[in-house]
Amino acid sequence: TQLRAILRAAAHGQVHLLIPMLAHGSEIRQTLALIAQARHELDRRGAAHGPVRLGAMIEIPSLLWQLDHLLPLVDFASIGSNDLVQFLFASDRGNPKLAGRYDPLSPAALGAMRLIVEKAAQHNKPVTLCGELGGRPLEAMGLIGVGLTSVTMVPSAIGPVKAMLRTLDRQKLWSFMEPLLRSPLHTLRPELLEFAQRNGVAL
Repeated sequence: TQLRAILRAAAHGQVHLLIPMLAHGSEIRQTLALIAQARHELDRRGAAHGPVRLGAMIEIPSLLWQLDHLLPLVDFASIGSNDLVQFLFASDRGNPKLAGRYDPLSPAALGAMRLIVEKAAQHNKPVTLCGELGGRPLEAMGLIGVGLTSVTMVPSAIGPVKAMLRTLDRQKLWSFMEPLLRSPLHTLRPELLEFAQRNGVAL
């Protein structure tokens, strides 16, 4: 019912359909089959429908090993940072006993996001980040350090993040982060703060 409604709405303007909580690349094939079925039902009814751009939300770690199978099937990808980091560390950021495990600036979390960015570039697919990270200047700097260029944020965060961007040398940041992403450090937060202070990045 929802797919039919989305396809009918697409007859009146561009629609991006983002599929969440994918655990395996084959689930996108199932989605494509359901979209084809919904189109067939609309055709039988004589109802107008339009094309949709199909996207994958990458937030379950198992999908990291399916990217070469998944990305050719979609038009774009989005990193669900909140859930991806939570699932990577088997943590619950709402549980104070486990919240210390949840660190989006750890080499593991940033390394996973860089892998997604690199695979998306190989398949010529745009990738964005959906979550709270992009609205915090230090975390946004870390995301830029792994190659992300499109993130979501609340309107009040635009000013601080923009101030950070205007004072940031991306090439220098990339060179700085490269060896750190292979390190056994628990978090890169102190290192990123030191980089910002040494290079005059506005945080």
